[in-house]
Amino acid sequence: RRGRGARRMGSNDAGADRLAEPTVNSPGWDRFAHWEAWPARFLLAVLATLLVLAALASLTVQKVAAPNGSEPPSAARSAAVSATQRDDDLRLYDRVIERIAKGESYYAFIVAEQRARDYPVRPAVAIRLPTLAYLHAAWGGTGMALAALVLALAVLLAWWRRLGEEPGGQEHRLLAMALLAGGAALGLNRDFFVLHELWAGMLLALAFGLHRPGRWGASLAVAALALAIREHALPFVLLLCTMAAWRRDWKEAAAWAALVLAFAAGLAWHVAQIHPQVLPSDPQGPGWLALRGLSGWLANVVLSSNLRLLPYELAGPLVVLALLGWSGWRSPAGTTGSLLYGGYALAFMLVGRSNNYYWGAVIAPAFFIGLAFAPRACISLLRAVRGPT
Repeated sequence: RRGRGARRMGSNDAGADRLAEPTVNSPGWDRFAHWEAWPARFLLAVLATLLVLAALASLTVQKVAAPNGSEPPSAARSAAVSATQRDDDLRLYDRVIERIAKGESYYAFIVAEQRARDYPVRPAVAIRLPTLAYLHAAWGGTGMALAALVLALAVLLAWWRRLGEEPGGQEHRLLAMALLAGGAALGLNRDFFVLHELWAGMLLALAFGLHRPGRWGASLAVAALALAIREHALPFVLLLCTMAAWRRDWKEAAAWAALVLAFAAGLAWHVAQIHPQVLPSDPQGPGWLALRGLSGWLANVVLSSNLRLLPYELAGPLVVLALLGWSGWRSPAGTTGSLLYGGYALAFMLVGRSNNYYWGAVIAPAFFIGLAFAPRACISLLRAVRGPT
């Protein structure tokens, strides 16, 4: 009996020993497997806290009164918008495209159009850049549907190749591609083709997938188009510029910096076209500094992606785990994704009202790739917590 008990205890100890050996047979790309015990314990405590808070967080859109006293659509209605029942934003973009298609100049009518609908025209950046409207007017609905399909396929192909080249990417590629397909599927919804964040997000997913240190020309061109559609793509450009400078790749850093300067010049021209038409009587738009905290980040990602179809108590923690997965993937893509999506998470916590949740579409398409690496990150973190024995 003592022998059998000893063998059982030995078996349990062997399992504990395997759990306590974080660096043995652990690949170099598994970041948390090589952490010391105390940093791992701190991160695990933070993670546990975030998961609990994410499950309890409110992910609804508050009905903030518009300047005329009306209320914007609820989150549920906006998420389920159909071609026969479009919200005010989408109807505005429909009208803009219609007038451009008839030969009118964007800047000749956009201020009056927004003012008539009680949309703010102050500050001038409250008025969207005209790039997407002109593309839509030129290509029509069929052309935009074809462009969306080509873009989605390009995103999938770019990431298939990048995952095959990155350390740790090959063994997670099938699951990562399935998650990417789920994230990018919203880009094929015709009802949202007029939404700027949708196209900017898909283009950033492509630019991210195409980028390699030393091979960045195609990524730069795609990111430039994303930036011309929505200025919320700027953090991606700034990050890649900073990372190139950190690697002392001055040629690439200069190229990204030149894109930032070109965008600044274009935005200044955009504001200059609008400013003379703004009247002193036009109300100032509400500020974007909202300090919504964790709910701001989670709501933006969940409500602007297919996670909105899940119970929010599950969807919120999945967002946290996706970022953990990126952080645990020690590779060029993993490092870029950690900084990029972590930066957007912080921005969404600080900036943006609850009815600006659609900003999350700028990061949603490729963000969920991180979930493919989350199980390994959790296991390695738990092993690192135990420390060497």
